[in-house]
Amino acid sequence: MTLLIIAYLGGALTIFSPCILPILPFVFARAEQSFLRSTLPMLAGMAITFALVATLAAIGGSWAIHANEYGRIAAIALLAAFGASLLSPRIASALSQPVVDFGNHLMRATGHGRATPDVAGSFVLGIATGLLWAPCAGPILGLVLTGAALQGANLATTFLLLAYAAGAATSLATAMFVGGKVFAAMKRSLGISERIRQVLGAAVLAGVAAIALGLDTGLLAQLSYASTASLEQTVLEKLDTKAAGGPFSAAADKGVDVASADTTRPFQSDLPVEGAAPSLDGAVEWLNSPPLTAEALRGKVVLVDFWTYSCINCIRTVPYVRAWAEKYRDQGLVVIGVHAPEFAFEKKIDNVRKAVSDFNIGYPVAIDNDYRIWRAFENSYWPAHYLIDAKGQIRYHHFGEGNYPQTEKAIQDLLREAGSDMAASRPVVPETKGAELGADLNNIRSSETYLGYQRASNFASNESLSADAARKYTVAEPGLNEWGLTGTWTVGPEQATLDEPGGGIASRFSARDLHLVLGPGAAGKPVRFQVTIDGKAPGKDHGADIDVNGNGTVTATRLYQLVRQAGDVSARNFSIRFLAPGVQAYAFTFG
Repeated sequence: MTLLIIAYLGGALTIFSPCILPILPFVFARAEQSFLRSTLPMLAGMAITFALVATLAAIGGSWAIHANEYGRIAAIALLAAFGASLLSPRIASALSQPVVDFGNHLMRATGHGRATPDVAGSFVLGIATGLLWAPCAGPILGLVLTGAALQGANLATTFLLLAYAAGAATSLATAMFVGGKVFAAMKRSLGISERIRQVLGAAVLAGVAAIALGLDTGLLAQLSYASTASLEQTVLEKLDTKAAGGPFSAAADKGVDVASADTTRPFQSDLPVEGAAPSLDGAVEWLNSPPLTAEALRGKVVLVDFWTYSCINCIRTVPYVRAWAEKYRDQGLVVIGVHAPEFAFEKKIDNVRKAVSDFNIGYPVAIDNDYRIWRAFENSYWPAHYLIDAKGQIRYHHFGEGNYPQTEKAIQDLLREAGSDMAASRPVVPETKGAELGADLNNIRSSETYLGYQRASNFASNESLSADAARKYTVAEPGLNEWGLTGTWTVGPEQATLDEPGGGIASRFSARDLHLVLGPGAAGKPVRFQVTIDGKAPGKDHGADIDVNGNGTVTATRLYQLVRQAGDVSARNFSIRFLAPGVQAYAFTFG
């Protein structure tokens, strides 16, 4: 129920997002009509269609991509006819007879030429709007879609997406109510009913043009991410009982000492009991340790860290987890890394074993390829930290990066509660470099972008994305937060694979760091590449995995840091060209 509420509120917040702008004209064109016979059917059609399409996009194959592409084309044509019919009856009569008839039907559905709005026509317009609506994947929608990709098709995913769409529909209905009052007042005072209708028709056509040109997933997506991400994160932290650190976090943030005032009694932490710790059974293999059980760990304080090795947020957290494992090992802390893969290549145990070695991880790591431990903890995040006390109870958790001093304070409290006589000490400040360095949060204007068709967005090549088939692509100059392919590629559900040498990827981003998850492909042969920034060698702005001339080599499937801006952070054009075929590209991340 909590997730449904969060999803609903996330949808409601879209009214503050520029991503909603292209569909507002379709909605306001009905602002004066009956709520039950016009507004409600349209918003219901929009919500239901969005939920179904988003569910298919999250779990479907290439057929879902093609079906949605054809549906969007039909919806653009339908709404263009609707906009033209609002502009002028003369424009409508100039269209071919079938389109004229359909346009007239839509005009009647809006109440023009008919006293009672048509429910079916309103619902059809809602379906068209739902096919075109592409809300920006902020923290809340990203959480829902990630869960869908991990858990597959199920009713829970569809209900969450419906709740998200219902939230958006509620805020749009409120906007329509206000808009209807404004339009009615304008008509009464100015007598410009026909002119208002024409303005709405022009706005509808402008919205159709914006969507057809991809502005709703380009510049508007970037603006939306910057404007609503913090609001959505606040909703997650306030309402999800697992998303904040509980009462302890508030106290720690204010510097409150939560130690017992009575030194004659054993120390008792103020951390709340969140429930019994789930079983650790279900790992397909354990690294650095034989299999561990909750029963065998009784009497120890346990930190369970959910991570996956190509996740940039996890990479930036690893130095702290590693430092805690070393600092508090002799005090009774056991750290367990639960590796739950996001991509298929992360299910290969040899890949995880190499990553564990590269990150210098010495604590036990459970390979949770079947997500059995993930589901037992009801987890939804990478990274996620759960602290279990000596009695086997969860007492603290934190999702995502940051909050390191509070997490370490919780570790110290539970160790003291378990009987440790450790002295108070300052929080660890691990040495970090490369991708492990914390993100420059004040300057991030770009968000994670997937290249596989299952979750691809903001694609800017001149050709449309072709699923599971080789195709030659070209790209001019992507807009901010857009990306495109050059050369011959085969785009699969998770990754794009280069079929011929010389192909590349271009994008425009705004962040200090740019990372790209890359792999050498099935053959496993190293692939050399060259990076340019704004058409030149990166120089001092090169990332940890390339030199000043932009040269690098894909040797393993992992995250590669390609750009770290050394001076002021600004929007830059990024390009990478591969000198041999076979390379696989999965996702951009930023820092």
